[in-house]
Order: sequence, then C-alpha cells, then structure tokens
Amino acid sequence: MLSTVARTVVPALGRLRVSTEDGAGIAPGSVLAANHSSLADPGVVLAALDRLGVRPVVLATAGLWRIPVLRGALVRGGHVPVHRGSERAAEALEAAAEALAAGRVVVIYPEGRLPRRVDAADSAPGPFRTGLARLVAATGAPVVPLGQAGSRRISSGSTAKQLAGLATAPLRRPVLHVHVGAPVRLAGDVTAATAQAHAAVTAAWRTASRAAAR
Repeated sequence: MLSTVARTVVPALGRLRVSTEDGAGIAPGSVLAANHSSLADPGVVLAALDRLGVRPVVLATAGLWRIPVLRGALVRGGHVPVHRGSERAAEALEAAAEALAAGRVVVIYPEGRLPRRVDAADSAPGPFRTGLARLVAATGAPVVPLGQAGSRRISSGSTAKQLAGLATAPLRRPVLHVHVGAPVRLAGDVTAATAQAHAAVTAAWRTASRAAAR
C-alpha cells in the first residue's frame, strides 16, 4: 500500500528520476542502505524502488506506528519499528534478519536521524550508526547503496516551512533523483564495515546530487 501511495503522490510533488549503476541489481535478501535527509525521502525512495519492481521492508522510527491510519499500512507491509534509545532497539535488527531470511529487501537508514540543518540544500550523509554493520554480520546479506537528492526541496526546516514546502512542491516541481549503486559485501569488524558502507552510500549520493543539479 505504501509503495502504491508513494508511486502516485511523489510524481505529483516533483520530477522523479531513477538511475542505476552498470551491473547493479537488488537481489532478494539484500539490505538497501540509503542516506536520510528529509521527512519526504522515504516516500521518494519507495516510489523509486517501485519503478524498479521492488517493494521493500523499511526500518522506521517507532513513532510512526502511533499514527492510527498509518499504523495499519505499516503492519500490513511488514515494516519494522525502531525503538531508538530503549531496551527494545535490538528487536528491529532481529525482525530485519527475519525479513531478509524470507527473501525480502530491507531498507535501512544508517544515519539513524535527520540532519539538524534548516536550509533546503543537500549535503553528504552524516556519520553512520553500527546497526547496518551488525545486521550484515549476523545475516551475510549484501548491501546495496542508495543515494537520493532533492527531497529537502519538498520538506525541510521548521514545521511551518515543511508544510509550506509540501503545499508548493506541485507548483515548483523540484527534481528528485535516486541512484542505486552496485552491491557491496561489507568486510572487517563493525567499525571497518560501517566505514565501508558509509563510503558506498556517499558515492551513490554524490551521483544522485550531481544528476539532480543538472
């Protein structure tokens, strides 16, 4: 349901473009690691993946499950709540591992938070948390890096600015570019694997950012 909504709504908010690295593919049981810059970018990513025929499981903040209408869609889609900073935080990785074992593609935002900036410009991904590396170490899943640029032109800054951005986006039609990189196999300890994943997602983001600027 969420992929269908994203496929319908996102093209109305901006000009969505999707590119893939030569030889890139999103195999069942892959972890898709994406940069996180805006409240709008999960919808942008879902719409882009829908074009590629992928309907993933998404790890998202548990607060979304408290929204009555959205909760049902999240549960039906098998998406995974992340209870950050609580004793239940580890449950998200366990649920993600189960989804991977079932052949689902799992989307994770390794930064774990949105940037604090209030302007609408894109910037390189911030530091990654270790959850991605720990999930891959436990499952052996390949990591597909995904970079997205442009979603901050829909939603960024204060609450008032975000609402204004959503309201005017259909008129402004900002370019939204999503680039899918080639799969990588993380190696080394958690620190080394996290750095490797950060470099791969940053490279995908740079490709998306350059394309969006054009």
